[in-house]
Amino acid sequence: MAELDDGSGAGAAVRLPDMRVSYEAETLDEDSLAPTWHEQLQAWLDVAIEAGLPEPNAMVLATADADGMPSSRTVLCKGLDARGIVFYTNYTSAKSHDLTSTRFASVTFPWYPLQRQVTVRGEVEKVSAEETAEYWRGRPRGSQLGAWASPQSTRVGSREALDNHLAAVERRFADVEEIPVPPHWGGWRVRPVTAEFWQGRKDRLHDRLRYVRTDDDWRIDRIAP
Repeated sequence: MAELDDGSGAGAAVRLPDMRVSYEAETLDEDSLAPTWHEQLQAWLDVAIEAGLPEPNAMVLATADADGMPSSRTVLCKGLDARGIVFYTNYTSAKSHDLTSTRFASVTFPWYPLQRQVTVRGEVEKVSAEETAEYWRGRPRGSQLGAWASPQSTRVGSREALDNHLAAVERRFADVEEIPVPPHWGGWRVRPVTAEFWQGRKDRLHDRLRYVRTDDDWRIDRIAP
């Protein structure tokens, strides 16, 4: 059971059913939306950055395997434009296997302090090798080495074994100034079918406005909370 520190030094038990927050910070209406989903997302992301939120570009990526078993994990958004949302990973990872199998994903930006979240769902595609290489060049060297060293999502015998992988990679590239992109590593782009903007409101009557892709354009729907 969770405990709440009331300042007296003694923790008071908190029942999960009793934990709630009243959302009253902002409102969201159709007239306030940007013309496009990506402009609206960029505007909210800018607010999250300016507010000093930790990892404002962090998003929960949800996938499913060929049998329908779902998985979720946090990744970092590293690209945003009219084409979609981009993140980078190991192409042999569990998430990449899921994406290759189903070709669909959902990502959610959970900005709790702002009482906001954005959920984007859609088809996925690998980004071009050129786009991956451009992003790769800006990564810290340690992150580049880690991408070569980690057999992501596979079982490893110990932390020592993983550290040994890294040490071997460090020796391999010790005299290499520009580490190449691993052939098993690159970007995925989520191409939205829907992009929903959620603003917390009082009494759980939250504002939910959703951009929905149509044959030739986008429409905006208000969704009941």
